[in-house]
Amino acid sequence: MTAAADPVAPPDKPARRIPIVATLVVLAAVVGMVMLGLWQVRRMDEKAALLAHYAAAPGQPSVAWPVVPLRDGALLYRRSGGMCVEPTTWSARAGRNLAGESGWRHIVLCRTGAEGPGMAVDMGWSRDPKNPVGWTGGRVTGTIDADRDHVLLLVSDAAAPGLVPSLRPSPADIPNNHFAYAVQWFAFAAIALVIYAIALRRRG
Repeated sequence: MTAAADPVAPPDKPARRIPIVATLVVLAAVVGMVMLGLWQVRRMDEKAALLAHYAAAPGQPSVAWPVVPLRDGALLYRRSGGMCVEPTTWSARAGRNLAGESGWRHIVLCRTGAEGPGMAVDMGWSRDPKNPVGWTGGRVTGTIDADRDHVLLLVSDAAAPGLVPSLRPSPADIPNNHFAYAVQWFAFAAIALVIYAIALRRRG
């Protein structure tokens, strides 16, 4: 009588090996994205405090136009005034009027005295970028704003002849998007982990 043959045992499956280098790269990227998200959370709180400071600025007492140029934004949205002894250079920049219409803001650089940096004043808005003529200077009052280079300028309450007042600057126009940016970075980190986990599963 023939003995039954022993069944052949199936070969052992090789153990899955996690690629060390690729895993370290992915983890480093995830940590970096999480850190960026946490930084955005900190910036969100700082921006909220800054916006609260700006919101209170219009109700603060009027300040004299600074003799020394400032770029830290401490005086933004404060009421101020100064003497334009002599208008020197005009320029036109895109902007809006009080009605929200698009057009051109007319900025003039003023000499304020024998010394000092002078003063940049938004003297009003028009649909035509051609600079106005006929304004010879004088006392100007308005709200402190900053141009695209973060240089302070005064948005005048009263417009020069032939212009209408420009839209006054408001801290409400400054967004606080840092929470959305933080959520995006955390989402990117989670997505990277999910994609890498799927890649490892398919590799196995």
